[in-house]
Amino acid sequence: MINWQDVIELAKNGNLPADRRVEKTPEQWRELLDEDVFHVTREKGTERAFSSQMCNLFEPGKYQCVCCDTLLFDAQNKFDSGTGWPSFNEPVSKNVIAYHQDLSHGMQRIETTCSTCDAHLGHVFPDGPEPTGLRYCMNALALKKVAE
Repeated sequence: MINWQDVIELAKNGNLPADRRVEKTPEQWRELLDEDVFHVTREKGTERAFSSQMCNLFEPGKYQCVCCDTLLFDAQNKFDSGTGWPSFNEPVSKNVIAYHQDLSHGMQRIETTCSTCDAHLGHVFPDGPEPTGLRYCMNALALKKVAE
């Protein structure tokens, strides 16, 4: 199980290696992804809060990276954070998410990316529920839900 101290250490000292890598040029990603998905995942965009029905979806299943199909989250770790973005308290394994210090927009945050393809997913915060205390605040456009 990962905790906030682990997140800080990984963001500061380097992330765990991914099980596999998927690398494409921006042009190749643009050909594969819808414009809004490309903007969020490849240009570090953010979708509008409460713009996705995924926030209210709490049935069993798994969530994959929309770009490379890497399994990222299990629905059993999803919770309603009230923020307007799908939120989880931990990934399926420690090495599927990469952590990066983000000082943009006058804030100090930890950005989360897919460790397989570097897709921007969202950010992680230390104000989530136990047992991890983490809130992975994800862009719904960066995720795809698949059956259990």
